Amino acid sequence: MSTLFPALTNPGEQPALRFGDRSLTYAELGAAADALAVRCAGSDRVAVWATNSLETAVAVVAALRAGVAAVPLNPKSGDKELGHILADSAPALVLAAPGDELPSALRHLERVDVDVHAVGTATDVQVSDEDPALVVYTSGTTGPPKGAVLPRRAIATTLDALADAWQWTGEDVLVHGLPLFHVHGLVLGILGPLRRGGSVRHLGRFSTEGVARELNDGATMLFGVPTMYHRIAETLPDDPGLAKSLARARLLVSGSAALPVHDHERIASATGRRVIERYGMTETLMNTSVRADGEPRAGTVGVPLPGVDLRLVEEDGTPLPEYDGESVGEIQVRGPNLFTEYLNRPDATAAAFTADGWFRTGDMAVRDPDGYLRIVGRKATDLIKSGGYKIGAGEIENALLEHPGVREAAVTGEPDPDLGERIVAWIVPADPQSPPELAELADHVASRLAPHKRPRVVHHLTALPRNDMGKILKRALTHD
Repeated sequence: MSTLFPALTNPGEQPALRFGDRSLTYAELGAAADALAVRCAGSDRVAVWATNSLETAVAVVAALRAGVAAVPLNPKSGDKELGHILADSAPALVLAAPGDELPSALRHLERVDVDVHAVGTATDVQVSDEDPALVVYTSGTTGPPKGAVLPRRAIATTLDALADAWQWTGEDVLVHGLPLFHVHGLVLGILGPLRRGGSVRHLGRFSTEGVARELNDGATMLFGVPTMYHRIAETLPDDPGLAKSLARARLLVSGSAALPVHDHERIASATGRRVIERYGMTETLMNTSVRADGEPRAGTVGVPLPGVDLRLVEEDGTPLPEYDGESVGEIQVRGPNLFTEYLNRPDATAAAFTADGWFRTGDMAVRDPDGYLRIVGRKATDLIKSGGYKIGAGEIENALLEHPGVREAAVTGEPDPDLGERIVAWIVPADPQSPPELAELADHVASRLAPHKRPRVVHHLTALPRNDMGKILKRALTHD
């Protein structure tokens, strides 16, 4: 197949990667990756200790150059989870930055320190579109994490589809501060710029000051998750310099969870720039996006990307007969962006697909007549059946966040003898001394959405439980 990184075929001195004050040109990246690729060659899989560093980027590129699948490891994982991933994926080596202390679960593996200044030459490796590129482990909310095997074909087609949707070119300079053990930070944030022949500047740790600095210094795109954009929205009123910096960006992209409409509007009002959202998951990479040349409709994740087929289905699997912007269905997708299998889990792989080859995402959405998709939550945790209605938690959360007394909000359902399920709001109040009460919040939601979508119970919290990506952990929301 054609190389994943055309700019590494005859690399020059254009900047490729920058992490803090450390950087590599394409020529330096190619030399370091090719030197490391020799150590990886012949293995089925290699593990990568995926810190936010040049070494992680070089290690993954090296594995791909060697035709070997990389298994990114979350440095925050506990020994039990790491032990499961290592037993399941059986990597031949672990690639890590010199000096990184690895946990005991990795001590049995041969370690190779990544030398970002090494010099090697490319070897001729025969690879196909279907060869595994990455094995990325899911979060394991319903059991041990499953390894989604992502072929080279999926990475290439997703990144090329995003290039079409976002008008993404080698002239773009991306800034981001996301972790590199998942598809958002690694595939989109590192491999995406490298496939285009552009450059990426990683902040190491996200900060609004870092974002402003890089955008003022020529960066053109920002990738973030909702918690990052929320911090931006909170900072903007007191930081006119940040507003000017964001206004310089060609593209502001949010993903991994829904960006509340309230934050959309605050950022647009202060900067004149709209954040666009896209929708993907580990198993499918990217499915939809608001296009750079399309309408930036807040609260939606845009339209299907080129090559992606998408449908909404009823609980019995019947496709929705029409898209009216109101009817809720489960998202199913198919296309070249999909994973091949769950490693060593033929049962789970088979269960993930319908008989006619569509992947069951487990995400619930409504679709407008013009194709724009609005996700309302996960089937398992965010679909509430109350009083005969199917209600998505996401739209209620957006409405709650428009209340001035609400800083953060999550919505769940709990059993109700009359309604089937009642809507429960979990609120972090803006003023803990004067939290908004149930009646006020219920009236607020009912006036914006519909009476049957109002919360029937409210719990006040000091913070919502979240994972590394800022997603709310709804299974952790319990009360005595």
